[in-house]
Amino acid sequence: MTIIKRKLFKELKNHLKNKEISLIIGPRQVGKTTLMQLLKADLVSKNKNTVFLSLDIETDREFFDSQLSLIKKIELELGKKQGYVFIDEIQRKQNAGLYLKGIFDMNLPYKFIVSGSGSIELKEKIHESLVGRKRLFELNPVSFEEFVDFKTNYRYENKITEFLEIEKSKVNSLLDEYLKFGGYPRVILEDKLEDKLRVIDEIFRSYLEKDVSYLLKVDKVDAFSSFIKLLSGQIGRLINYSEIASTLRISSPTVKNYLWYAEKTFIIKRITPYFRNLRKEITKSPIIYFYDLGLKNYALGVFGRELINVETGFLFQNLIFNILREKIVYSPISLHFWRTQDKTEVDFILSSGEKLLPIEVKFTELKEPKIERSFKSFINKYQPAEAWLINLNLRKEIIIGRTKVRFLTISDLLKQNIINTL
Repeated sequence: MTIIKRKLFKELKNHLKNKEISLIIGPRQVGKTTLMQLLKADLVSKNKNTVFLSLDIETDREFFDSQLSLIKKIELELGKKQGYVFIDEIQRKQNAGLYLKGIFDMNLPYKFIVSGSGSIELKEKIHESLVGRKRLFELNPVSFEEFVDFKTNYRYENKITEFLEIEKSKVNSLLDEYLKFGGYPRVILEDKLEDKLRVIDEIFRSYLEKDVSYLLKVDKVDAFSSFIKLLSGQIGRLINYSEIASTLRISSPTVKNYLWYAEKTFIIKRITPYFRNLRKEITKSPIIYFYDLGLKNYALGVFGRELINVETGFLFQNLIFNILREKIVYSPISLHFWRTQDKTEVDFILSSGEKLLPIEVKFTELKEPKIERSFKSFINKYQPAEAWLINLNLRKEIIIGRTKVRFLTISDLLKQNIINTL
């Protein structure tokens, strides 16, 4: 079986020695089950006792009728000595958080590794019930770095940024492929376009039928599907609730509801504006990005097609957003955008306390360091220590006032430790 190596595997493996529950969350079909099976196989190879149960398997569900019935099943498989219990698709269990809390508080000799796709039950109630009893691990679609690693047969493992810097033509080809098809493992593993299309269609339908219809009790699945398709053409742009409501013939509160659902099920991520001056800067409308570029393209009807420059620019911006988001996950750093009433804008603002790091993204090859008016306006106004401009080729530094402006490529960005920078 072909396996795409995931960086989260090492983090999860290191956490096995901790008593708290390892809780893996993330979008549907990004490889959570595969990751757990690999962990289990690694433990078995070391002669550790393990049991794997899934609420997606009908014959396993009976063991979750009560806490006692699950404990009896675990004891049957592992005895009363130390062992590892894998539970997949926990979101299918009613009141899953309280159910796991009760078992954890019995102080049994078992380590629990639990996964579930993004549902409101998982994201909200489990968090509340398991405070101090779990550590979250978010598994996202395959990142660009993981994708390049896989596509180069791990020949450049642990030096992938060097590969990105040296092999320009290969990198451009891989970047084009990733921007078209995204990072769902099953999509990556298919070679033919028609097979990739079949898989992404199945993923989208499965999301609507299972997460949206079953878990979230959204009655109008067709309306929600149309909503996602509409959002797919608006990445990096201000969300206009009334305009979307009018287009889909639904109410503005329903639009806000749907946006909340889409975010809680790991389809989109909403970011809010950065502001200090309420009068001059836009403080209400968010902008959105997609967790997966392939799903975004599928919803828009351009999956696998040759991309035009404008589309590619927004996809590249979305890719940079996903890299930034993963770099600051579980840190106190917040991610925003900046836009004023006179349409001055900066793509991303990272903030930590009073410290700011503005980041502009350009899908272009630059011959010389060029700063546009909007970016310069933010720099002059807030005077951050650093500002970054992500582009396809130029590496350079210039000074504007008190600010060091760094021109970085995607390989430079992957090497940056943003938490230390701020």
